[in-house]
Amino acid sequence: MKHGKTYPKEYAPSDESIQDIPVRNNLLNAILTSKPKKTIPNTDLFKIMATRRSTRKFDNKRMIEEWKIDKIIAAADTAPTAGNFQGFEIFYIKDPKIKEKLVEAANNQPHANTPLVLVFCKNPSRVKLNFPPEILAKFAIQDATLAAAYSQLAAHALDLSSIWIGMFDDNKVMEAIGTNLIPSSLLCIGYPAQKRGPRSRRKLKDVIHIV
Repeated sequence: MKHGKTYPKEYAPSDESIQDIPVRNNLLNAILTSKPKKTIPNTDLFKIMATRRSTRKFDNKRMIEEWKIDKIIAAADTAPTAGNFQGFEIFYIKDPKIKEKLVEAANNQPHANTPLVLVFCKNPSRVKLNFPPEILAKFAIQDATLAAAYSQLAAHALDLSSIWIGMFDDNKVMEAIGTNLIPSSLLCIGYPAQKRGPRSRRKLKDVIHIV
């Protein structure tokens, strides 16, 4: 039985966008399923989530393999988004000078400069739904946040560590990376200088509310 794609009623896709879907899916599948020389360290999703730790000290002399970067970025592309419109953009920062500017923009947090820096920005103009601008903006920040979270989990699955930075000057970040899109987060990734153990967290019963 063949299932067709169901789009939101507020949006009718063009024939061109429909034709692009198989190409995108084939490329994404090739990246996510590619078999590198070394096997992926972690494949148990629940173990990945339970053992992920934020890291502020990285081994900046150890570069990240390109195939790992491909998978981290591809993971962001798989995140759920409002209407499947992907209301976000990712800036992959390679220029060391721009990384230095991001350190300044992020309240001089040195870990804003790591081997892999991804800046996730909101792009509500991509969300082709008939809702007020404030709702589209909300969708965009949700889309960008989910995409960054997927990349962060993928990084940990690849034996890397990361730090999510949310404290920064929007305008300074936008100027540094050359965009008019508002950033939602900086995701800084690298090999950890040392691995961290578990930290205490709230009891689950204090987090969950049954109503």
